Amino acid sequence: MSDQVRQIAQRVKELREISDLTVAEVASKVELSPEEYEAYESGRVDMSISLLIKLSELYGVDTTTLLTGQAPRLSVCALTRRNMGTPVKRAKHYIYKNLAYNFNHRKIEPLLVTVEPGANADMEPNSHEGHEFDYVLQGALRLKVGDQDMILNEGDSAYYDSIHPHVMQAVGDKRCVFLAMVIP
Repeated sequence: MSDQVRQIAQRVKELREISDLTVAEVASKVELSPEEYEAYESGRVDMSISLLIKLSELYGVDTTTLLTGQAPRLSVCALTRRNMGTPVKRAKHYIYKNLAYNFNHRKIEPLLVTVEPGANADMEPNSHEGHEFDYVLQGALRLKVGDQDMILNEGDSAYYDSIHPHVMQAVGDKRCVFLAMVIP
């Protein structure tokens, strides 16, 4: 695993230990088996955005703190310039950029997501508490939410309850770039 994955895992482990919680207690709170959770906390398996959000809520810290080790400091306005944002390689199929990483106490996670052609060919689903809004900026996106399968083109959007299994895939031979607003 990468250094970033190991560092995040170490921060999560330290927060668990500081909170005087066992692996089994945290696993139960984030709805995983103790073995699954331990694989994440040891850094053997990369954590999904949805797991990071659950852990940040559990420990009362910002997801940025888990990802970078630094707490966001802005509370009035956070400006993110073009091609900036904190790159987050959280899932093997998607490349994320957090667009408000430095804003404290965010109510949403605004993410710029890039999906390369051919990525997620197995259509591995994800689910997490809250809602999600996806707006396609470039290319075309296949989005499956539960049993509903749809193609979103540039300018199209979808809003859904993200507790339902959902999966995204670039359509054709072009990458897809979309804005995802994750609302925990």
